[in-house]
Amino acid sequence: MTLQKYKWLTLLTCIGMFVVLIAGVLVTNTESQAGCGTDWPLCNGKFIPAYTLESMVEYSHRMVSGAVGLLVGASFLATVLWKPAKRKEPLWYVSGSLFFTILQAALGAMAVVWQQSKAVLALHFGISMFAFTCTWLHYGWAARAASEHGKSPAVRTSRPGQSLSRSVFWFSLVTVIYCYGVVYLGAYIRHTGSGGACAGWPLCNGEVIPSAGGQAVAIAFAHRAAALLLLAVTAALVFYVRRRADAGSDAMRSARLAIVLVCLQILSGGLLVSTIGDHNLYVFTGLLHTIIISALFSVLCQLTLRTRNFFDS
Repeated sequence: MTLQKYKWLTLLTCIGMFVVLIAGVLVTNTESQAGCGTDWPLCNGKFIPAYTLESMVEYSHRMVSGAVGLLVGASFLATVLWKPAKRKEPLWYVSGSLFFTILQAALGAMAVVWQQSKAVLALHFGISMFAFTCTWLHYGWAARAASEHGKSPAVRTSRPGQSLSRSVFWFSLVTVIYCYGVVYLGAYIRHTGSGGACAGWPLCNGEVIPSAGGQAVAIAFAHRAAALLLLAVTAALVFYVRRRADAGSDAMRSARLAIVLVCLQILSGGLLVSTIGDHNLYVFTGLLHTIIISALFSVLCQLTLRTRNFFDS
């Protein structure tokens, strides 16, 4: 296998995992979780289920997940057997992809067969996001390796992160962990149906801090407050990286992209609130919200890894 073919395999796997991520959100947003009853891997006891919107959405998600699982397996075997560029970095990425793909499939099956709490169901999206991020990082490595193949050592891209202090790595890591917490809270809101508890945006029910409304309002408001804090933390991270990295470095580019994505995510949250009364529009604004947060999480993970000499040569 050549590096170019390997790059295309990782790209196809990354695109496939993105489709799986979106399909999972569609299942939740269209309330199709029970579209196949309590049967798995069959759908209502059939290999090809009778047509209903819920059953087709749920079963399509299963079929796509299965096909992408094969791609992940192929990428894993190619990496293990071929050992591209004799580096451990792609092995870390593809191993993460395989692990999180298997884990999300297992959790999905358990959610169908056995009743799960809302807190456990919210984990499913986070795990899918980890699987997508691993495939995205894997493709990024393959693309860089393919572009540098054949170049002399003097003109190859230097190892990212060697000139940055370890404090940048830790700051980035804390930001990633906090971002995941915000993501989990958003997934929990979706599964508990608390999205409409805070009417209006950016205020919650016309108040800066809502004084009444019960648990649903508290959850929705906590997510908004956490998103605002994420904006502040990411802005501080950008400022911190800017003081310690060149303006044209990979780290600085990732940091700038992260702050743009945080702003877009907050605005898409406002759009989500404004369309919550229109189910047809809400499905698409929910997808937009998911796409942006997945991109943000992936960029933050990339920044974290590229600010420390984490992998062996």
